[in-house]
Amino acid sequence: MEQLTEFVTNHLLLVLTFVGLAGALIWNVFFDPVNKNAVTPLQSTALINHEDAVVVDVRSIAEFNKGHIVNAINIPLNGLGKQLQQLEKYKERPIIIACKSGSRSGMAAKMLMKKGFEKVHNLRGGMMAWTSAGLPVKSNG
Repeated sequence: MEQLTEFVTNHLLLVLTFVGLAGALIWNVFFDPVNKNAVTPLQSTALINHEDAVVVDVRSIAEFNKGHIVNAINIPLNGLGKQLQQLEKYKERPIIIACKSGSRSGMAAKMLMKKGFEKVHNLRGGMMAWTSAGLPVKSNG
């Protein structure tokens, strides 16, 4: 115990950084609503097939054209705030947000939740997970 006290006093900044990161990780895993509503590619297909979910791809137009989920709507993240009215008609349906890896879609999901969309799901792992699962992709080129 004496060694632990000595370590903490000698490396206070390191210990505080560790505690802060651990707290952020715990918050992210257990309390962040985006993570609670994250879905795997297979769960996404069930939502699409059984609950008529809408897929919104928030990648750039160039990324979208290289390959996207069939029938996905492309609204790049940087323009999502200005184009929310395009999604209003889908407010009662589940919405799956997709990007390349899941990080941009997480930001987009938070934005939609703040605007009153209740059935928002982040595609965990994004298009990388979708293609790794062997699910169909459509390209515009």
